[in-house]
Order: sequence, then C-alpha cells, then structure tokens
Amino acid sequence: MTRPVHPGSAYQPTQLLWPMMWLVLLVVVVLVIPHAQGLFQWLAPEAREVIYQRAAFTQLLGRHLLVVGAAALMTITLGVLAGVVVTRQWGRDFLPLVAQVASLGQTFPPVAVLALAVPALGFGTVPIIVALVLYGLLPIVRNTIAGLKGVDPAVVSAAYGMGMTPGQILRQVELPLAAPVILAGIRTSVTINIATAALGATVGASNLGDPIIAGIVNANNAYIVQGAMVIALLAVSVDSMFEVFQRRLRSRTP
Repeated sequence: MTRPVHPGSAYQPTQLLWPMMWLVLLVVVVLVIPHAQGLFQWLAPEAREVIYQRAAFTQLLGRHLLVVGAAALMTITLGVLAGVVVTRQWGRDFLPLVAQVASLGQTFPPVAVLALAVPALGFGTVPIIVALVLYGLLPIVRNTIAGLKGVDPAVVSAAYGMGMTPGQILRQVELPLAAPVILAGIRTSVTINIATAALGATVGASNLGDPIIAGIVNANNAYIVQGAMVIALLAVSVDSMFEVFQRRLRSRTP
C-alpha cells in the first residue's frame, strides 16, 4: 500500500528563493557601500566624509554575526533547558520563578544591563552578550513551555506503553513535536537581538552599530543610514531563513 505524502513534506527549492535573494542583496549592499559616495552625499551634504571608513563593513558584519551567534547559542541552551525542566513532574514548582526571571530579563532595558555590566565585566563584547542573553531569553522559554505542554498526552501515554523511558520520550517524541513552536521562539529572539546588538558599539564592542553611533555623535545621517540598512537586511535575511526551517519542520510534524 502506498503511503500518502503530505503536500508540504517534499522539499521545494523555491522555498529558498526569498532567503537567497535577501542574502544576495545583503552582500551586494555591503560591497557597494564603500563605493557609493555620490549616493550618500545628499544625506549629509555638509559632511567631509559620507562613507564610514573606520572599519570595513565586511568586518563589522562578521563581528556582528559573532556576537549575535554567541548570544543565541547561550540563550537557546538556557531557554530550552529551562523550559524542559519546568515541564517535568519534578520541576513544575519552578515554573513561576523561571517565567518571572525570563520576563524580567526582557523588561529590563538592554542599555541598563550594559550600564550595570560594564563596571563588572569591562568594555568589549562580553557586556553586550550578557545583555542579549537576558533580552532574548523570554521568547525561547515561553515557546519551549508552550510547545512541550501542547504535545498530545495520548502520544506520550502511547510512548510509555511502548516501554520508552522518560528521557527517550523527551528526545524522540516531545521535543520533535514541539520543535516548530520552539523554533518560532528562537526566530523571534535572534531577529530582535540582531538589532539590539548594535548597542554594543556604545561599550566598545565593534559591530554594525559603529556607523550608527558615529553618525549620531557627528550628526552624519549617511553613517546612520549605512549601519541601519545593513542591520535591517541582515535581520530580514536571517528571519526568512528561519521561516523556511519552520515550514519544513511543520511539514514533517504529524
């Protein structure tokens, strides 16, 4: 008997069209900005320099990705682990505490986190990573809890009936079924932090926030537009890639 195939289960190359287009546009903009003086001159007609030249945009992009990636790795690990713990029978008493801590991390302004972290951690990338971890924790924790609680109890009972251990059920049943919801939280967290990471430029963490801060200090709108444009394209590119992953997960989830 032939097994029916879900319409979305087959891999469709066209799903990658928009992410690839955004990535190509991002690369083109990063490479073209240093040679587009005439294009940006009208934004700051009185400025002697309209192209940010203290560091190459390729370097700033790489540093930005490094900071966001490091923060995302820590946030995903902590967020998913916390969500798993509070959805276990032995950890449910900690659910209110974990939810409050995660909420507090996002309601506390990243600028305030940086102001408190710099005296203890010094200038550089560490304070902004701490701020991004705290700021990006809530969506992952919430979605992990929602995803695991949304697993059909009958499926879990059937897994127990098959002789699976709690650890096997978590790894092979609950997490795969909750993966689309968890990924949605990760998508929100990472996309928000791509923009928030620009604040790192205020504490010596060189990234795509450098042109924006320099533009604000020097009243140079061209610098601000250059930094903001690259950050926006990066955020859209990453978000569109997450969307493709979510679609593929949903098509594979019964």
